[in-house]
Amino acid sequence: MAINDDDDFLRATIDEAEIPALLPALAQLTGDLSLLRDDLRPDPTDRFSPQGALGDEQLAAARELALRTLADWRDRGCPTAPKFADDQVRRLIEFTTSGALDDYLPLLVEELAHDGDPGRPDWTKAELAADAPLHVVIIGAGMSGLAAAHRLRQAGVPFEILEKNADVGGTWLENTYPGCRVDVTNHLYSFSFTGNHDWPGHFSTQRALLDYFRDFADEQDLKRHIRFGTEVVAAEYVEAEHCWELEVRDAEGSRRLRAQAVISAVGQLNRPSYPKISGLADFAGPSFHSARWDHDVDLTGKRVAVIGTGASAVQFVPIIAEQAAEVHLFQRTPPWLVPTPDYHDPVPSGLRWLLRNVPHYAGWYRFWLFCRSAEGVLPAVAVDPDWAGDPRSVSARNEELRQLLVAYLEMSLPDDPELVRKVTPQYPPAAKRMLRDNGTWPATLRREDVHLVTEPIQEVTATGVRTTDGRQHDADVLILATGFQASNFLTPMRVTGRDGVDLHRRWGGDARAYLGITVPGFPNFFMIYGPNTNIVVNGSIIFFSECAVNYIVGCLRLLLERGSAALECRAEVHDGFNADVDRANLLMSWGKSTVHSWYKNEHGRVAQNWPFSLMEYWKRTKRPDPADFLLRGGGSE
Repeated sequence: MAINDDDDFLRATIDEAEIPALLPALAQLTGDLSLLRDDLRPDPTDRFSPQGALGDEQLAAARELALRTLADWRDRGCPTAPKFADDQVRRLIEFTTSGALDDYLPLLVEELAHDGDPGRPDWTKAELAADAPLHVVIIGAGMSGLAAAHRLRQAGVPFEILEKNADVGGTWLENTYPGCRVDVTNHLYSFSFTGNHDWPGHFSTQRALLDYFRDFADEQDLKRHIRFGTEVVAAEYVEAEHCWELEVRDAEGSRRLRAQAVISAVGQLNRPSYPKISGLADFAGPSFHSARWDHDVDLTGKRVAVIGTGASAVQFVPIIAEQAAEVHLFQRTPPWLVPTPDYHDPVPSGLRWLLRNVPHYAGWYRFWLFCRSAEGVLPAVAVDPDWAGDPRSVSARNEELRQLLVAYLEMSLPDDPELVRKVTPQYPPAAKRMLRDNGTWPATLRREDVHLVTEPIQEVTATGVRTTDGRQHDADVLILATGFQASNFLTPMRVTGRDGVDLHRRWGGDARAYLGITVPGFPNFFMIYGPNTNIVVNGSIIFFSECAVNYIVGCLRLLLERGSAALECRAEVHDGFNADVDRANLLMSWGKSTVHSWYKNEHGRVAQNWPFSLMEYWKRTKRPDPADFLLRGGGSE
């Protein structure tokens, strides 16, 4: 890699750089650790302020130092960067984090991936047990399924992916509503093992994300392993043969196939939830769920009724409001809005140039974002049992966060105290999913042609929606923004384990799994993004999926090393883990609050969320403990 641009160009690009990422990148590029000046360290107590809370004078000095360093490297012919030892990389990490994340050091070294792909399996099936039968079926070709396929291919484990859709992408293929985009910055919402960091936006759109996963599948030659248009109807464990028999349905009908192991990568947010509202089927006009957007319906000049004000509605309502004659927006519970000024902004051209052209910068930029989000606001949503303050918060820190978010609403809706009252949640921050906003949602609610309705819905009629105050809200089109059946894990697939046990009957609407991955009585059956692996206020779900994949690959290695045919989680390990998770979730905002949320299942239990740190999940999934499992078949019998 070489650069030939002049100093003026470099100066302009450096102005758009994240300095806490650029200085360690340049130090690694040149081998000059003197760039890590104490007076230019990010503030370890303020990871949320821009540029690590560096002041104007510090930024000016850092940018001048970076310019001189990059120009000198250019003038020397852009020499290859020296190889850094782990202790030198730790010095770079310590500069970036200022020691605030020392407990995370092993994870941070791996996340930085300064020397290749540390998550790559260090073994292959051919080396461990070339002749052992091990064929894996992955259900789903979304983000998690592709990650699993990539790691299995690296380990030389035969696999195939069964995907009900005609393309890869999962939720980013299925959700095409206007304004659909990710709410985690894309340089984190991306695989750690790819070098593609050329995102068009800080929080990219559905189309950019779909293209990313399509390109990844093409680059890694994964599509030849995928059976598209193939839905898994049922999976049954054949104990005598230590294998799974799957019933699948495709264009040619139903058939059966077998595999020694199954990985479910079907996700949580893929089955639309339809509200139980009287008369819903009586509406005479076009009606559809936001997750199944009907692009044939022209909203221009139409009266549109939208039921729901969650994540999807906050994204698409501002767009359709520009087309519709009027929008009636029916709100049950308002969401907390997190101020995110750059939510719709493109990545500046200078920053994109640095990511493409300066060695190591993309890795350090992603690393800097990871450090800022590793804990997120997790400490601010933990319950203080002695908290005696406002009941709409769970601790002093949670109350401080609540007041900041209320101030944002008041600032965004000046001179309209009634609207502020309607959109201010009466529950603690993070008890429900908090949504990013750059001012677009409050501005939409202030439009004269957008009407926020907070009275409960009594029924849907042929011509609109009637609320319990007796008012009829006429509409030409009805859109349901009512979320997903998040707690119905693995539905509608039937899964039958050892001794003929049906997994859904066993769960009884209360899904549980060890580490969200494996369940007693269901040998060699694994889940990614399973129960209690959703993260709420920190990190990226891709991080969790990669951790789960690492653990599953480790389980397969254990099978091969022990010469076993089946691996099954011990019941006491599973039960102890879930008891710990339940206790911890009750000590978080989403567990203590009684507000209705998709985080909780029909029994009121938090079946979605992970209540601990990212570090805790990383440590637990680093490698499987053989003592946690029963091994059967082969050399185990």
